[in-house]
Amino acid sequence: MKLLIMGRPGAGKGTQAVNIREYYNIPHISTGDMFRAAIKNQTKLGLEAKSYMDKGALVPDEVTIGIVEERLLAEDCKDGFLLDGFPRTIAQAEALDAFLKKNGIKLDAVLDVNVPQEILVRRMVGRRVCKNCGATFHVEFNAPKVEGICDNCGSPLIQRADDTEATAKNRLTVYDNQTAPLLEFYKKQNILKTVNGDQPLDKVFDDIKVVLGA
Repeated sequence: MKLLIMGRPGAGKGTQAVNIREYYNIPHISTGDMFRAAIKNQTKLGLEAKSYMDKGALVPDEVTIGIVEERLLAEDCKDGFLLDGFPRTIAQAEALDAFLKKNGIKLDAVLDVNVPQEILVRRMVGRRVCKNCGATFHVEFNAPKVEGICDNCGSPLIQRADDTEATAKNRLTVYDNQTAPLLEFYKKQNILKTVNGDQPLDKVFDDIKVVLGA
């Protein structure tokens, strides 16, 4: 299975990526992991990416694409992979297409975990994190036994700065403006598969298996 997974912030894409990796036994390739590995291994592109990141600047497309290409040519990707967090723009998608075609690789499907915006805002705004052990709770969907206190270690729970309603809505707007055009791009290629992410996690994964035919 050669797959790409997409979804708005808070859609549960990360959880489903882990499920897919384990069920299909393919590497889960996220942009962050790729950057960290390239920097750790001190590859030419990794060092170039680090020079931008150290300055707080965005890593240019050509460097990002180069790192993705290096990773996809690794031995463990021969029988499949799950791309996560790349591409983010049409330009990146076109570069990825050109690379895959050149190397005789074809994407089997692009999965979109779809959740309505109002549900995502509720999910993000209600999230609470333990200051001490990092455990995550939700005031509505996964409440701690004692309000504001971590079940695991008894430390106070906090709302992260990026989990406010204004920030959540802004993140979703940025995603829709930048990344949503990719859905149309892959729809034209007849490989876009949309699953309803507004249901229990195991049901979402069942639907993913159905649309992938496995």
